[in-house]
Amino acid sequence: MKKNSMLIILIVLVTSCNKLDQVPKSTVSKEAVFNTESGLKLYSNSFYNMLPTSNDILKGDNMGDFVVRKDVPDFFRAGAYGPAQSTGWVWTELRNINYFLENNNAPGVTETVRNNYNGIARFFRALFYFEKVKRFGDVPWIGRTLGTGDQLLYGRRDPRSRVMDSVLLDLDFAIENITAKTEATKSRITKTVAQAFKSRVCLFEGTYRKYHTELNLQASASRWLQEAANAASEVMASGAYSLNNITDTAHSYKDLFISSGVNNEILLCLTYSAELGVFHDANWYYTSATYGDRLSFTRKFVNTYLNLDGSAFTGNPGYVSQTFLQETKGRDKRLGQTIRIKGYTRVNGGQTQNVPPLFSYTYTGYQPVKWVHPDMSLDGGVRNNSNIPVIRYAEVLLNYAEAKAELGTMNDEDWAVTIGMLRRRGGIQNGLSSKPVQADPYLRQQYFPDITDPVVLEVRRERGVELALEGFRFYDIVRWKRGELFAAAWNGMYVPALNTSFDLNEDGADDVSFYNTAPGATQNGVTYINVAATVNGQPNALTLSAGTSGEITWLNTVPRTWNDRMYLYPIPLNDLVLNPDLKQNPNW
Repeated sequence: MKKNSMLIILIVLVTSCNKLDQVPKSTVSKEAVFNTESGLKLYSNSFYNMLPTSNDILKGDNMGDFVVRKDVPDFFRAGAYGPAQSTGWVWTELRNINYFLENNNAPGVTETVRNNYNGIARFFRALFYFEKVKRFGDVPWIGRTLGTGDQLLYGRRDPRSRVMDSVLLDLDFAIENITAKTEATKSRITKTVAQAFKSRVCLFEGTYRKYHTELNLQASASRWLQEAANAASEVMASGAYSLNNITDTAHSYKDLFISSGVNNEILLCLTYSAELGVFHDANWYYTSATYGDRLSFTRKFVNTYLNLDGSAFTGNPGYVSQTFLQETKGRDKRLGQTIRIKGYTRVNGGQTQNVPPLFSYTYTGYQPVKWVHPDMSLDGGVRNNSNIPVIRYAEVLLNYAEAKAELGTMNDEDWAVTIGMLRRRGGIQNGLSSKPVQADPYLRQQYFPDITDPVVLEVRRERGVELALEGFRFYDIVRWKRGELFAAAWNGMYVPALNTSFDLNEDGADDVSFYNTAPGATQNGVTYINVAATVNGQPNALTLSAGTSGEITWLNTVPRTWNDRMYLYPIPLNDLVLNPDLKQNPNW
């Protein structure tokens, strides 16, 4: 729906072009746009093309540390990614915004109306620069429309601190001047959307400065974290949003990602419509062995889901050798609404079927179901019409909790209304009203060895569980400065024996069997997986950790690498040729 309306808007609006020194073209006069509120609204609609796309969200975690995939992204392959392959140094949208801000000054439109639309424009300018800083670090701050020969076209990059201070000013202006507090379709920028986004931006910047000590900006980290907490607190205090069906632990979480409607947890979403023929491809991506990336969660990540009694699953030493059926019982209900476990069903031709993890898709046994509609007729193309959350209330709670935890100011009340509330929706029964006092050894050993604060560790656990597959994980790892996790081993479910068929969902039918030597006879409905050390004289990608038993180990023939230069992307080569004063990011 959004994309269709954008096409109409672009026919009649001022539009930007690919070079900063070109003049915008329009099919209507400037006066017709800027002298009326309807003209301002129409122009401002063009900014919405800057929102994340469905791919940014649905597929945004395909470079996360917690997923296995069928190939290694070039970014993590030694010698495969550099300035010649880098992208993203594009400034089209910025010129469109600055042109609007410079020309929205008609005296016939009230100041309140003009500032409302300026607030929306500045929200999108903040979004634009936030994405640029995340990707490249220092970037040139351009706060006006550039003309031919303007020196800024060939200038240097501005320090991160100056750019982000300007982003914060834009967001504060947006919050102060956007008149709508909420909006029914959840597809427009409102005051509370700007507050929620500010909490995201400030949390990122505060933690980035805290952990990336090479920037020498640690002294200002607390200010950004406090701004994040304040912004999130304002959204929470508004009373306009709540977690979806918090008492319905069996469905409330998964319904957020397969619904064509909106609810009180959504602040901003991408809208789709079967009636208008506007779809996305979530089912196809997450069920196809050829079209998608075959994303599967690692066992290391699945281990972070708590037991229903609030205890750590890894607190039991026997967890290492628990089978898939054993380890998926009695866990946080969100686990079964994120991956296929016992009881997961789909609809095929009107018939409901129990569906286990399919090893024609999954590598690890932990096959995602988040975003996947149960109707199997949607699996073969761009057919989903469910709305895609861009900002939801759960993230706001997590932003508040993490900012307070990093500041060292979280109290039990803060915990109860954030992490406690989220875990209650997952069916967890204990530890909801008071913050933890002991650091989880598994989280420290496997993820965050330098973190001793139990509250920070548990907030990070919760963020991983709650926001999995929503496009946050890559930059969460980046801002926490834990890039080594991207190169960590990929593991899957525990297999107790070879040449034994396993029923993964207790429906009475066996689903998978692992072998070193192909069996003489096979069983209908069973997928047979070769886990021998070599296949045709070459190392096998899929093996078991102990040879004839153990965790599934996925060893891609192309190794993944990490270097600290990768916390920032390189400036694209062509742009450096045009403007050598940009200078390349360190070690690229």
